[in-house]
Amino acid sequence: MNRRVAVCAVAQIKNEPDIWYRRFQGMLLECFESIMAQTGVTFDMEKGIRNVVSCSDDVFDARTISNNGNTDVMGAHYRGERKAAQDGANALGYAMASILSGHDDLILVMGHCKESQTESRNMNTNLAFDPFYCRPLGLDYLNAAALQARAYMKQSNITDDHLAQIVVRSRQNAAKNPYARENDMVTAVDVTASPMLADPIRALHRYPVTDWAVGMLLCCEERAHEFTDKPVWLTGFGSCMDSYFLGDRDLTSNFALTSAAKRAYKMAGIEDPKTAFDVVELNDSCAYQLPMWAEGVGLVDKGSGGKWIDGNGMDACGVNPSGGMLAGNPIMLGGLARALEGILQLRGDAGDRQIDGAKRALAHGTTGPAGQHHAVIILER
Repeated sequence: MNRRVAVCAVAQIKNEPDIWYRRFQGMLLECFESIMAQTGVTFDMEKGIRNVVSCSDDVFDARTISNNGNTDVMGAHYRGERKAAQDGANALGYAMASILSGHDDLILVMGHCKESQTESRNMNTNLAFDPFYCRPLGLDYLNAAALQARAYMKQSNITDDHLAQIVVRSRQNAAKNPYARENDMVTAVDVTASPMLADPIRALHRYPVTDWAVGMLLCCEERAHEFTDKPVWLTGFGSCMDSYFLGDRDLTSNFALTSAAKRAYKMAGIEDPKTAFDVVELNDSCAYQLPMWAEGVGLVDKGSGGKWIDGNGMDACGVNPSGGMLAGNPIMLGGLARALEGILQLRGDAGDRQIDGAKRALAHGTTGPAGQHHAVIILER
């Protein structure tokens, strides 16, 4: 790789359950103005931002061509703009490729989602399935995850007690994150007593409805010093998608995640993921996914998720100090939230949750039913 890509600035608003008082343009504008203030970047056609990568979704925005309504507040007026309609980790991958190819020196990445605008996440995610064979069955991300959870829990000896530990830890970590969604502290008893949504997934096993916006400025290595004294380098990226039809997949195989991780590791020159990272941010929209994705990226041997939790592996590996998606990030933006936490940790800007001496982080994003698509990003300082 002849060029390196730096993250020069990040900005976010607070994750909230319902930002009814602000349109998504205003959410984005706050992030955009913060990046401008941090870096002094301009939109000069020679030396400034010429291209923007956005992340949004037509269904959750309740409008077609969702990016069309926010180009002005992202500086994309009379400039190039590309939209990532999958997890936001792919927006970072696209921006990274644009810079590595020499096409751009600077890329602005912006993402937003207001889950609170919809009456039912399940109804919306039903649209991700085949309209003839699967939608009429009522398949959605929740019941697809339940099918995967049941199979995985049997394979890796994960119990309800393990899931409760994951949820309690997530909320404790999120309480140290000033931008995290505010949730009630819960006990393991609270978690196991919460209503069943789709067996074995209970209400507290699933991430809560959340609104959020985020922005990042990426730059080529040669010009990074113009915008920051603390660059964080994107050194690896990999993505992979599993089969479209749920019935064609082995839901416990981690096929797409393992493939994405291997590509990212090869690009970053990582040989042993068990010892390579100081911070690991996994995109756990449901509690069972934390150990499952840990197996998928190679932190944990296959089938050993239960032992990993019992052995305090989550803390030993620096997993999800932000609280993870389980504490509340909207769909589409989970991967960007994971990357943002990795960047803050590597810059030493993570406050009370700072992991001392953090030098390398893994950020993970996923979208689609039961982890159909995965992306892995490696960050270093």
